[in-house]
Amino acid sequence: MRFEFALMPAVLTVACVAAAQEPDDSDMVEAVERSMMAAIERAERSVVAVARVRVSQPGETFPLEFRPDPFGRRLAPAPDPQPTDPDFIPTAYATGVVVDPRGLILTAHHVLGEDSEYYVTTHERKVYRARVNGADPRSDLAVLAIDADGLVPIRFGDGTRLRRGQLVIALGNPYAIARDGQVSASWGIVSNLARKAPPSPSEFDTSGRTTLHHFGTLIQTDARLTLGTSGGPLLNREGEMVGLCVALAAAAGYERAAGYAIPVDATFHRVLVTLKEGREVEYGFLGVRPTNLAPREVHAGLQGTRLSEVVPGTPADHFGLREGDVLTAVNDTPIHDADGLYLEVGKLPVEAEVQLAILRNGRRRRVDVVLSKYPVRGRRVVTTPAPAWRGLRVDYPTAWLDAARHQRRPPAFDEGVIVTDVEEHSSAWEAGLRPGALLSHVEKTMVRTPRQFHEAVAGRPGPVALRLPDDLQQPTRTVPPE
Repeated sequence: MRFEFALMPAVLTVACVAAAQEPDDSDMVEAVERSMMAAIERAERSVVAVARVRVSQPGETFPLEFRPDPFGRRLAPAPDPQPTDPDFIPTAYATGVVVDPRGLILTAHHVLGEDSEYYVTTHERKVYRARVNGADPRSDLAVLAIDADGLVPIRFGDGTRLRRGQLVIALGNPYAIARDGQVSASWGIVSNLARKAPPSPSEFDTSGRTTLHHFGTLIQTDARLTLGTSGGPLLNREGEMVGLCVALAAAAGYERAAGYAIPVDATFHRVLVTLKEGREVEYGFLGVRPTNLAPREVHAGLQGTRLSEVVPGTPADHFGLREGDVLTAVNDTPIHDADGLYLEVGKLPVEAEVQLAILRNGRRRRVDVVLSKYPVRGRRVVTTPAPAWRGLRVDYPTAWLDAARHQRRPPAFDEGVIVTDVEEHSSAWEAGLRPGALLSHVEKTMVRTPRQFHEAVAGRPGPVALRLPDDLQQPTRTVPPE
């Protein structure tokens, strides 16, 4: 007993010292608050409100938020407000992120509309008319341009380093509440990663899976992302943008959608650079139809996706893939199902050299493939098109597979390049060339890619003969110099 009583003072002393060293709950909450406030302050000047206004028709009026008369008098009707008026309430609204101090604003592609004008309100409450500098439906990204200077670009983080449970902050313009440029904030955690966007079928694509995000790219968060937050940043605790928020419709039978964001990764940066330059975003194309393995095969330890079809003339056919091959990896990234193959190939650019691991008749092989071009569906905006040669532009035949405009027989994918545009009254136009024509040779030089075509015509000052293998009446057209 004396021994136990002798220890009591020492135990009490240690306990008191430990208690004094442990922060109480209020200190921890205050630290979290300070961290969040600092992150918002670092990013808020780089976030803008976006209003989309449909071009008005005769007799239409814009909505206006009326203020009550302090003396109870009946006010005369006010003139139609302009979108630059602080009282103007847009019927379509979103969020944007400054990505260049000279007035480039990143937002989500799906907030764009037909016959619309766009207005951007900055953190300084200044309103600018905006124009679409570049838009890409496959990535769901678009860049607007305003006549401003000295803006503060957002700082980018690394969306690939996110983990489930990590705290994140969303900034946006929910329900046009932040139309004055003072963004609203919400916070939550990263709920999951590599999620798939729900399909949105249309008359042009019944699968409804037209973006990369339908195959598993998205960050899922429980931060409140409501209508109008699309195009806003998802921040980490340092105030860096790690994702671009997208507001998606809830699944049938559910009141609220999950919150999703496009991750800031290598594909995001590639697309952003291209859209800032106003160029077309291009994606790689392999030319296969994959199917998922049977459950019994997966249970037996087989991993990958089976090629149920290899399209003749595509890179898959040209470089030796066969129907029935089980594709197990793309550039050392394991493939577990058909969606995984679509995603890994789809993220790559045109003419990318890809290493494919396949299983054929029980033997493992490696096949190196150079990709052609994927046929992107949806509204694209390109303000800096590829230069024309004597009035014509060419592309990969695989990029011509747009059901909305494809009116000719399936092109021979490996027989040349396809004419996509011909300027009226140009040398090419006068020579009889029209969109849809297949070109196989420049003089005697075979061409199979746009790069090869431009290399073949470069430096030729005089008339140039082009071969059209599909035209039995006039297989050669000579294009004079302009």
